Amino acid sequence: MTDNTIDTRLAALGLTLPDAAAPVANYVPVVLHGGLAIVSGQLPRGDGGLVTGKVGEDLDLAAGQAAARLCALAVLAQLRAALGDLDRVMGCLQLSGFVNAGPGFTDHPQVINGASDLMVEVFGEAGRHARAAVGAGSLPLGAAVEVAATFAVAP
Repeated sequence: MTDNTIDTRLAALGLTLPDAAAPVANYVPVVLHGGLAIVSGQLPRGDGGLVTGKVGEDLDLAAGQAAARLCALAVLAQLRAALGDLDRVMGCLQLSGFVNAGPGFTDHPQVINGASDLMVEVFGEAGRHARAAVGAGSLPLGAAVEVAATFAVAP
């Protein structure tokens, strides 16, 4: 990373984090434990509301990638709410992406690149991570994509 703070980098990228969404079931948005921040799965909410539909049927690859990017922004919003400061992030360790995919769709990794690319844009090399990209028959509320992540954080 450079001398810039993460907030400065977000501004330079023209990115604004959404408000951290409240949990909709029996879970917490972020668990902090032993230098780790584990962020629960986040859905793609934009100016038009929740992005829903099946990638490969209702949404094309580019729309799926944009939805994954919105999920990643929501992950960062939850992380900021839990940590108070994204400069505490030492690295993105792992990202899990779930794609609400039509039966013939197989480009799940390309969809989740929307989230992975954002982590690298924001954190530089510290944003590179291990990853899973999984296709699903459905996701909560009909969401197109869901992304969860684990970060190494400074005390």
